[in-house]
Amino acid sequence: MSSDNQIIVAENLVKIYKTKDIEVLALQGLDLVIERGEVMAIIGNSGSGKSTLLNMVGGLDKPSAGALFVDGKDLFKLGEKDLVDYKTVTVGFVWQNNARNLIPYLSAIENVMMPMQFNRISPIKDKKTRAMELLELMGMGKRAKHRLNQLSGGEQQRVAIALALANHPAVLLADEPTGSVDTSTTNAILDMFRTINKELGTTIVIVTHDQEIAKKVERVVAIRDGKTSSEFLMSHGYADKLQGIEGFTLGEQVELAVLDRAGRIQIPRALLDKMDIENNRLHIHMDDDGRIILTAPGR
Repeated sequence: MSSDNQIIVAENLVKIYKTKDIEVLALQGLDLVIERGEVMAIIGNSGSGKSTLLNMVGGLDKPSAGALFVDGKDLFKLGEKDLVDYKTVTVGFVWQNNARNLIPYLSAIENVMMPMQFNRISPIKDKKTRAMELLELMGMGKRAKHRLNQLSGGEQQRVAIALALANHPAVLLADEPTGSVDTSTTNAILDMFRTINKELGTTIVIVTHDQEIAKKVERVVAIRDGKTSSEFLMSHGYADKLQGIEGFTLGEQVELAVLDRAGRIQIPRALLDKMDIENNRLHIHMDDDGRIILTAPGR
């Protein structure tokens, strides 16, 4: 069970996809803890399991085994009705494809108001005012009455973020949110995420292939072969980053291997390649300073 400070907790999470002829193990005992109020990224190659994890946190897919808690809710125990409420109120989703985020025949403000219609847990009385507040936060107040075909790709993504925030979600999930926009728009979207986090306290989880995005958040979790492989942490405080959002530059990151509950680690592939290992065995010993040292046999 998660503590009050831990908004997402995955323990030994397993996901198996079955078809008639094959089984695919998408997650293989993944462990992950995300603190309340974090802005963090999840990276990994195609097939690594990162999108599977995001879908399960978003309530779009169910784990096969393990434990998954989000904002104190046990996703294994949610019934269909509770799951609908969870997806409406607890989490907000921003997809890469704006066609999946927005309804084209509605205006920007109508799109943002739309998910409020389904909020039965904490109904929002003045939906129009709430929608305008969010559009203003996204810099889209003057475009509130425009439809999608009158907005650029970057503007549509801003509206999509506002829509995802409509019901005051505790967690904002962003799946490749900058995949279809240019560099300047990417930077603007990242600035908005930091503003949302600072102004609203929303926890933000970004799944991305973009290494430059990964360098601009406080913590990065790398997933490989369905397990947490390593983490990258900023070498300076997150508060320092927020001092000048507009002029924010890349910070130095430190990579940490992640130890699972069985004492196993995944050594980053780049390091293994440098070691030039001929088989799958390593020599392990501890030096006098308590450091664990791995070497190729015979060296």
